[in-house]
Amino acid sequence: MENTVDIVFIVNPTAGNGAALRKWHKFSEAADFPYEYFLTHSAGHAFRLVGKLAERRRKTLVIGFGGDGTMREIAAAAAGAELLYIASVPAGSGNDFARSFSCFSGAQQISRLLACPAGVLTDIGQVGVRPEQLFASSSGLGFDAAVAHAVNHSRMKPWLNKLGLGNLAYLIFVVTTLFAFKKFNLTVESDGALYHYEDVWLATVSNQPYFGGGMKISPRSSAHDGQLELTVVHRLPRLKLLAVFGTVFSGSHTKFPEVKQFRGRHFTLAVDRPVPRHLDGDGAGMADSQGKLEFRVSAKQWQQAKL
Repeated sequence: MENTVDIVFIVNPTAGNGAALRKWHKFSEAADFPYEYFLTHSAGHAFRLVGKLAERRRKTLVIGFGGDGTMREIAAAAAGAELLYIASVPAGSGNDFARSFSCFSGAQQISRLLACPAGVLTDIGQVGVRPEQLFASSSGLGFDAAVAHAVNHSRMKPWLNKLGLGNLAYLIFVVTTLFAFKKFNLTVESDGALYHYEDVWLATVSNQPYFGGGMKISPRSSAHDGQLELTVVHRLPRLKLLAVFGTVFSGSHTKFPEVKQFRGRHFTLAVDRPVPRHLDGDGAGMADSQGKLEFRVSAKQWQQAKL
């Protein structure tokens, strides 16, 4: 049967401490359809590659081989591109993208999709206006960003990835960061109302439920409702924070009174000191105490492949 869609793989060879490249070689041997593939060389490369694919103006199924950072770049570059359909083959450490969005486990699944490709319009989050930063799963500031930074720069992570225990790195650094992190004060503006929080651990804006390698930080989040969810964790003693994190995988942490959640299309956050930030688990610099961060649902959506 003749293909009605181009197939392009974007492979991050360093994802999962090289596991993505090994997985790609095995995966490609089973592909019985024409395809192109590109290896990324640096941060931002996947974004530029997908931007060029959008310029072709042909129906294209773009499949990312990598982790959440790679998929964030791909989804961000595909936002507003009507002819690009996005999916993944999870090959990173956390793989939260694959928990909520279209993913393939084998080449045979792709073959079945070729005859009648279709996409599902999907929300994407946006931080700021100029220049905008887009995120597929979550963006936050505070403790979770500090943990993500520690994990991404850890010598332990490659060894755990080799053992198939990449998610364990996040849990280990939750504990080690716990005793060094300095809490902050936060002001939230939502629907015209102001909320002030002291002794804040984290503020995470979610487009889908998961972060940190399967933690269900925002159980009610959906990438199809035109809204984002904000989770604020504050006024928790350090040891009680560990107990709360133990409940995040089930989503039952929302029952704690120290966990506040909001839903809306737009949030503005302000902090009283510089606080680390992340976009889908990748470092995004510091939140500046002199300014505000605006989070909103982007006006542009991306299309995940309809499986």
